Amino acid sequence: MAAAAQCPCIELDALYWGPGWTPVPHATFEAAVQQATAGDRWVVEGNYSAVRDVLWPRATHIVWLNHGRWTVFSRLFWRTITRGTTRTRLSHGNRESLRMAFFSRDSVLLWSLSTFKKNRVKFAGLRNDPRYAHLTWTEITRPSDARAAIERLTCTARST
Repeated sequence: MAAAAQCPCIELDALYWGPGWTPVPHATFEAAVQQATAGDRWVVEGNYSAVRDVLWPRATHIVWLNHGRWTVFSRLFWRTITRGTTRTRLSHGNRESLRMAFFSRDSVLLWSLSTFKKNRVKFAGLRNDPRYAHLTWTEITRPSDARAAIERLTCTARST
């Protein structure tokens, strides 16, 4: 989406996680997000409530990938397997660990299962929050609808 709209893409995970999967201090994270989104146009990948007040007042659009639990979990599962077996290097040299994914209380897979419903309810509430009435929401409930929605959004972004 960012490439089509010819604007930078900011990956929040890359700003949040330091070496060894250690979260950076909140002030550092917030400052990095502010600096990365200092321009007039940007696309942010991810959703961290810790920086919502920094991003959302300046945003114009929210794309909500509101897929079903099975779709979300299966994509996360296979992404984790792929990254864990190929030892894909992520930001700050971090790598996903199959041991952490399957045998840890900090498992991203367990986190996904345990927070899915709560996050869906919270996001639906944010959509109706008067503080964010200025945002144009695009809700994508099926992966097959994503391409068309992104094309519509990038056409809009290029014309502004």
